[in-house]
Amino acid sequence: MHFPRAASDGKTRVHHYCLSCAVAIGSAVRTAPVKHPDACAFCDIVAGHAAAAIVASDTHAIAFLDQRQFHPGHVLVIPRMHLADIRALQGAAGDGLMRMIAGVSRAIDKCWPSDGLSVWHSAGVGANQEVPHLHFHVHPRRVGDEMLRIYPRTPERPSRETLEAWGKRLSAELGSE
Repeated sequence: MHFPRAASDGKTRVHHYCLSCAVAIGSAVRTAPVKHPDACAFCDIVAGHAAAAIVASDTHAIAFLDQRQFHPGHVLVIPRMHLADIRALQGAAGDGLMRMIAGVSRAIDKCWPSDGLSVWHSAGVGANQEVPHLHFHVHPRRVGDEMLRIYPRTPERPSRETLEAWGKRLSAELGSE
């Protein structure tokens, strides 16, 4: 599925991975006619139809270097099965994906010693997910690099009672799965 993202300037932008529906012009991106609206760039990598520097692969997951390298060693880990985001992940696929993420994390740490490591996934358009195929970034970090500033402002600190109420709500939902 193709997910264009509206930029603040009102122009439509598509992430650079979207091989079938984006044309890059300098730093701007504009949409082009889409011949295969269900095309997925990450599925193309899994199938061997798109180039990628693959660093690990097994029956459940595949890991490859991201095209963008803020620090050397930025790797993407994806399930072989097309899943939109973490909310669709279950069972053996989740176990295998997490094992791959942990192994890639250890390898990155040995190859590019750093001050830390970030592992993240953005789920859905509200979280600015750029490619609609579940993927985790594994990224070496340096103190003060300011990558992934989490909060745009100081977050609220709900009361203990509020946190307990939210915890009960989530526990009840998890119990119903």
